[in-house]
Order: sequence, then C-alpha cells, then structure tokens
Amino acid sequence: MKSKSKNAQDLPSVNTSEFDGVRYLHLGSEWVQGSMKIDKPFEIDLEYVQRMMAWLLFIEPQSIPNCHAMQLGLGSGALTKFCAKKMGLQTTAIELNPQVIAACRLWFKLPKDSSTLSVILADAQEVVSHEHWRGQIDALQVDLYDQEAAAPVLDGEDFYQGCQSLLTSQGVMTVNLFGKNSQFEVSLEKIKRAFPKGTVWCFKPTKEGNTVVLAQNHQASVSREELESRADHIYKQWGLPAKKWLKVLNPSV
Repeated sequence: MKSKSKNAQDLPSVNTSEFDGVRYLHLGSEWVQGSMKIDKPFEIDLEYVQRMMAWLLFIEPQSIPNCHAMQLGLGSGALTKFCAKKMGLQTTAIELNPQVIAACRLWFKLPKDSSTLSVILADAQEVVSHEHWRGQIDALQVDLYDQEAAAPVLDGEDFYQGCQSLLTSQGVMTVNLFGKNSQFEVSLEKIKRAFPKGTVWCFKPTKEGNTVVLAQNHQASVSREELESRADHIYKQWGLPAKKWLKVLNPSV
C-alpha cells in the first residue's frame, strides 16, 4: 500500500501487531494494511486479498505459468509472495515507502529479489505513466492506501488508463476499493471508461467493506461452465476459494 507523498519525511511510520497467530502491518494507525498467518507465511490470509487473485479465472490456464504479475502497493507482501513463491510467476511489486519494503523483508517473509522477483521503490503513478512496462503485465493488482485508509490514493481516470496500458492483450487488473471517503460508483465509472466495454466485473463487498473490481483488457467471453472448471482447477492447484468467488462476482453493466 502506498502514501500520497513522495517526501521520505512525510511517509507514515510502519509498525506491526499480532493476534491469534496472525501478524498485521500498520502504517502508524489502527488500520490493517496487510496480514500474514505466522505458521503459513506464503498463504493469503485476508478474504479481499484472496479475491485480488481472481484474474486467474479470466486467463487461459495453460498460459498462467508464463504470466507476469505486478502489484501496485506492497502491503504485507501477501500477493507478491503468493505469485512469486507459491506460483513461481515473474513478479514485480511497486512500493513508495521504503519502510514497508523493509518490514516485509524483516517480519513478513518477503523473499530477496531474484531473477523472477523484483520489489521496486517507486511511485505507482509514475510507473503506469511510463513506457517501460507498457503491454507487459498479465495480472495487475492495485491496492493503494495511506495510513488513513479513507479512499484510494490513486483513483483518477488517467491512472486507470495508465493501468490499462500496462496490460498485455490477455491482461487483467484487479483493484481494491475501500475507505470511508471512497465513492465506489464514481471509481467504478472511471475504471469502466478506461477499459473496453463489457469487461468490468465486481465482487460483492466483504464484511469489512472491501470491494474488489476486476477489469479485462479484452472482450473474451468465458462460459459459466468454463469459469466453473477454472475455479475448480484454481482451488486444487493453489488452494484459493475460487468456487466461492463465482457466487459473489458479477459483470458490471
């Protein structure tokens, strides 16, 4: 997750807490910015974070091993670790706060950078605006909140257009929309304007209030039977509750 400021002195401090076998990441406030089951550090703990993996439903299963996943906002590193460690994907994470990266390495089992994993200290807005990653990302996972968690830090139509430009032709974006000041319908319309018509899907909110939106970079229709088959494969292969996803995921009209 991410702070709006680019000045190191303005970035929030990072701290952790633990309860009932789970370690939590905070940015100097009570808001949870990520979590990890201490005895299962490479699993995804939070329900909404699991739903951020729903891009798996919309990419041909045989092409998944060759996918490049990118996270905008590191949080506790749950998505980055899962993509890199559990799935063995080429994985890139973008994070503005160096303290978050350090905390993930110290307390949340984030592996060192390697030939397949890169954790980059950078501004997500600059990343999506630059040509370097354009057309290279298959799975873009966007979760950008500061210490107040009031609304997404980056939520402009130009930002979502930049996200769309990073994707390959088969690429999919998932984004977490949460916060007391967030305007879900306004954010959703910005996403829909940035992506091809008929390619945006919405989960029902979790009980904590997180709503994950999914946007495809292509108008490939997938039958219900195929989605159910893929969900079964996702559950068997990686233990993610994909069959439950289909009960709470619907196209946005």
